[in-house]
Amino acid sequence: MTAAPRTTLFVARHGETVWHDENRYTGVSDIGLTPRGDAQAEALGVWAADARLDALVTSPLSRARRTAAPAARATGLAVAVEPGLTELDFGIAEGRTLGELEASHPAACADFRRDPAAHPLPGGEDPGAAAARGTAALLRLADRHPGGRVLVVAHNTLLRLVLCRLLSIPASEYRRVLPRMVNCAVTELRVTAGRAALMSYNVPTFRG
Repeated sequence: MTAAPRTTLFVARHGETVWHDENRYTGVSDIGLTPRGDAQAEALGVWAADARLDALVTSPLSRARRTAAPAARATGLAVAVEPGLTELDFGIAEGRTLGELEASHPAACADFRRDPAAHPLPGGEDPGAAAARGTAALLRLADRHPGGRVLVVAHNTLLRLVLCRLLSIPASEYRRVLPRMVNCAVTELRVTAGRAALMSYNVPTFRG
């Protein structure tokens, strides 16, 4: 019996944005990278040059596409855009900090801190639905590139929710178990027959 092909997915969060330093929620807002974010993207491109990649895929948002551009130049691969990798819509939290929200919506923030999957911030996308679409997107990529090596550039919250779903971690624990995806660090997943194994997490490509 022939073994099922194993696809390697390297997932990375985009480079630092202009809202990063203040820890403002950046979901569907199309926010640009900082100079540091551009430098992080260049470092990811250096990593990609030696990674023997077969494909390069990003979220539609410009911060992800801009982050992937150096990797595209380094590898000669075209960038494929996957709509299912878009970051969550954070509703009233877009562009605001959690501290600002706690001042105006204390009860909603308390519920969110207790269980962020069951109680998304008001007006935001359901985390379960986001995890489902993001997971489906990654599994489609694995099916599309059997036995291949794929770099995926996407977003902090979406990727953490997807990792929880793929690794059977309760979604309610995503903020505690996976506090953040480091900008342009690489997390390696191996996907076989729709099941994923975590090989490494937040391996840095950028120093400084």
